[in-house]
Amino acid sequence: MFEVRTPRTGKARRALEKRAPKLVETGKKTLILHGTKTSGVLNAVLTEIYHMKKGSAVKFSRKNENIKPFESGGETSLEFFLNRTDCSIFVFGSHSKKRPDNLVIGRAYDHHIYDLVEIGVENFKPMESFKYDKKLAPQIGSKPLIAFIGEGFENVEELKHLKEVLLDLLRGEVIENLNLVGVDRAYVCTAISSNRVFLSHCGLRLKKSGTKVPRMELEEIGPSMDLVVRRHRLPNESLQKEAMKTTREKPKKKVKNVSKDAIEGKIGKIYMPDQKVGDVALPNIAKGVKRERREAKLKNGENKHASKKLKENST
Repeated sequence: MFEVRTPRTGKARRALEKRAPKLVETGKKTLILHGTKTSGVLNAVLTEIYHMKKGSAVKFSRKNENIKPFESGGETSLEFFLNRTDCSIFVFGSHSKKRPDNLVIGRAYDHHIYDLVEIGVENFKPMESFKYDKKLAPQIGSKPLIAFIGEGFENVEELKHLKEVLLDLLRGEVIENLNLVGVDRAYVCTAISSNRVFLSHCGLRLKKSGTKVPRMELEEIGPSMDLVVRRHRLPNESLQKEAMKTTREKPKKKVKNVSKDAIEGKIGKIYMPDQKVGDVALPNIAKGVKRERREAKLKNGENKHASKKLKENST
């Protein structure tokens, strides 16, 4: 059991709120670790997964003896590491005679184990064994496309569960809009049988198609492997109900004096108060005023001189 501490400062409270489960989730961090015994193939698989998830993954290099996800009591250390690293999905590798090259992929809710899928790795090919144009190498943090091919992902319970876990593991950060130019890789998962899935990592090449939308070609860049489903554990009903909570969409508040038009777009009405033009202070244009005064004085002087002449003539 973890010791529950109440935050005493605003900074600590904001940090706990950031780690707390959210109704609308963003990207999930991945914890990668292994048990007491591993093989060379399994170490290469864990390293490849870490490189594919670079930027949103934490990898432990030490051996962990007490972690046994499917056994009771073997989840305590794992939940502790998930809480310390703030990860909500993990990949645990182990190797034994009974289960060689074994991977356990699981999800966590509120830093407690949510569900588990155990798979075996076969026919693994690392990224180094593929020859391709280095310009196709995916960028760190790019959004991938994920394709699931085969009826098994809709009919077989184990493959349906594996599909959900792989989606959370590979999809990256949740976004609303996507620029097609930034899509540079794809994960292709093919259901070969009821318990076997072929996973391959491909690069995307954009070519001209004669339209605005370019034509895409897939080129395998690795890694690739066969995933054999061995065991899986579905989440508890009460925990699943709590984790699947969603927010109701609130109706948008009506904005006053704003309307939308199909042609002109967003149109707004602005009401101006009565402008008192008579009280507005006008600028003092000195040059014009002086010139007008000078001309007025000359005219007044001429008028006075003419009036004096008229008086003298009359006398």
